[in-house]
Amino acid sequence: MCGFCRSRLSRRGLLTALTAVSVVGCSENTTTGRRQLVVVSDGQLAQMADASWAQMVATTPPVADPGVQARLARIGRPLALAADRPDLKWSFTVLDSPDLNAFVLPNGRVGFFRGLLDLARSDDEVGSVLGHEIGHILARHPAERVSHQLAAQAGVGLAQLLMSSGENAEFADEVGAALGLGAQFGVILPYARNHELEADRVGVGLMRKAGMNPSAAITFWERMAEAARREQRPPEVLSTHPADSRRIDALKEAVAAA
Repeated sequence: MCGFCRSRLSRRGLLTALTAVSVVGCSENTTTGRRQLVVVSDGQLAQMADASWAQMVATTPPVADPGVQARLARIGRPLALAADRPDLKWSFTVLDSPDLNAFVLPNGRVGFFRGLLDLARSDDEVGSVLGHEIGHILARHPAERVSHQLAAQAGVGLAQLLMSSGENAEFADEVGAALGLGAQFGVILPYARNHELEADRVGVGLMRKAGMNPSAAITFWERMAEAARREQRPPEVLSTHPADSRRIDALKEAVAAA
């Protein structure tokens, strides 16, 4: 078969794949009420998360004090019940690191760094972070993030393939690199920032359902913003997190509406 015919088939295959991603992969999320592109299952990601958790605790072990671990589990329990996801075995672990950070994996494991626990001044402030992390899972952000990355890679591959058979074939690699950079800053990072704000809103709702004071999310993030002023942060356009002022304003709106 000639090279031109192979290119035409490859283009058709990529177009078919992109169409399948945009049509079959779109679904409505009952928690957020919006449609999202998801082409990987939560179960697939949960299986991979087990290995990620093992790697994390190997480098950053849990805090040895059982009282500290019991406190985080106690705060997280009503939030997990409010999430109403019996298919997940939620677990909340304080990791021995001074970093101001927390994360959640698709298998329901929440890692909460000791530095963040020290910064919080109440159980409700701790709960605001846990609610936020659980919110990522309810909003299916891990699956959506992976799906966007796959779609972006497919789009860049299609553009390179189209360029490779035209008169500008010699520039195909450069175009692919430029499009990849555009996808990163134009699609993936903005979606990540929107995910953070969306997880905040879902977390505020979970706090309310769990009997916590959602206003604690505002006071906690105001303290986080003060701590951030002592560090160098990248501009919002280059970050996966929204600017602190934008985040606090959005939290105030979410709390007022809760």
